[in-house]
Amino acid sequence: MRWPLPAILVWGLSWLVFAGLASMGVAPLLALGLVCALGVAASVLGTNWWRRVMIALGFPLSLAATGAAALPAWAWLLPLLLLLLIYPLNAWRDAPLFPTPKNALKDLAAQVNLAQGALILDAGCGLGDGLLALRAAYPQATLHGLEWSWPLRALCALRCPWARVRQGDIWRADWSAYDMVYLFQRPESMPRAAVKARAELKPGAYLVSLEFEAQALKPLAVLRPPLGKPVWVYQLPLDRFRSA
Repeated sequence: MRWPLPAILVWGLSWLVFAGLASMGVAPLLALGLVCALGVAASVLGTNWWRRVMIALGFPLSLAATGAAALPAWAWLLPLLLLLLIYPLNAWRDAPLFPTPKNALKDLAAQVNLAQGALILDAGCGLGDGLLALRAAYPQATLHGLEWSWPLRALCALRCPWARVRQGDIWRADWSAYDMVYLFQRPESMPRAAVKARAELKPGAYLVSLEFEAQALKPLAVLRPPLGKPVWVYQLPLDRFRSA
């Protein structure tokens, strides 16, 4: 949807839900918390950070401006706290919460053959869409997910009970045990991913990036589906790295 349509739809839905809760006699503070949670969840529709913030905070700001509900002053910190819970500050430099398309990795297994029980890490697994795509490509693999946000980690674990999903920092985690590390980050994160892969991944292991290239690395292959995002495939050892 073209901007600002996602924000307008979420704000309108938030007001409808808030009015509905009020008509049922729900306490204003509880209604505010529920509607703010809805707005924060819907903030994934934003394509960058400031749009996500606008989607999440639009309803509580408009509620404060209109004075439609009498709430204690501290209650207006609730949407900000929810936003920080979903998007921790130290994770803002990494990728936004944007899901891996369902069939984005469907051709990966034809290019990269992994043994039965191979360990695959989805670094920054979000709500689990990357894990679902990896499972479709490698049903025989052992899948792990790592996500910094506790709420997203919990939801991902519910969606992907067959994967081991942990809360943690993908940049501090040890990648050395994995046969493949999958990323759907952002261009600014890829130099850091290249350095970490070079330092930690074992010979023969793969780094797979959806859409964004690690320019310091020489790709083993680039999968370019006609209607999808490119998939960049890198493999250790060091002789596959571009010379400076």
